[in-house]
Amino acid sequence: MSREDAVTVKNVVKVYRYGKLAYEALRGVTMSVGRGEVACIVGPSGSGKTTLLNIIGGLDKPDTGAVIVDGVDVAKLSEAELTRFRLFKVGYVFQLYNLIPTLTVLENVELPMYLAGVSKEVRRKRAVELLEMVGLERYADKTPDMLSGGEQQRVAIARALANNPAVVLMDEPTGALDTENTRKLMTLVKKLNRELGQTFIIATHDVSVARECTKIFTIRDGKIEGVYSPAELSKALHI
Repeated sequence: MSREDAVTVKNVVKVYRYGKLAYEALRGVTMSVGRGEVACIVGPSGSGKTTLLNIIGGLDKPDTGAVIVDGVDVAKLSEAELTRFRLFKVGYVFQLYNLIPTLTVLENVELPMYLAGVSKEVRRKRAVELLEMVGLERYADKTPDMLSGGEQQRVAIARALANNPAVVLMDEPTGALDTENTRKLMTLVKKLNRELGQTFIIATHDVSVARECTKIFTIRDGKIEGVYSPAELSKALHI
């Protein structure tokens, strides 16, 4: 792993077994994402992109291979170490946001800091700052059901940033968004990347999202097919 890499994946294989049946979700995946990049894993449904994201984020383990995030070999961590890794090293924006409906927007953003033992005063100040960054400070006392889908997603992004993670992972972030909200989302991601130097890895089937990223990995049938810049991707896909 280069000192400049936030994430390195080496020869990762993941097989899911169902009785006598076996499904190879990842087939020797190797990739690296530099610090401060907005990277994208783009491919069709069933290509392995969510499995890869889950393994990078410590939500699943590879059968073989290495996954190194901010200098930590994720595959070698114990369950207790994985809990701390997920709390401090990665922020996760799930496809369905996973906000807690009984908490306010502010409390949802505070939650990772509460779990990390951050004092109420410090976490409240940090949560307010994050809501300001994503343009939702006026909704701090609202509950998630009072927000639109795009607004809920911005809350999820603020929450993912709470503990200053090495990388933020986003799984199909535009799956439930229209074209305008997709544009707004990617504008926000690039703003946070620019202002915070935050590394993002986005899994998507949407080529228009991929073209907004700095480094693009195409994946199919559990294998990385190519690595592109936005211009190279457009040329390769003739768009």
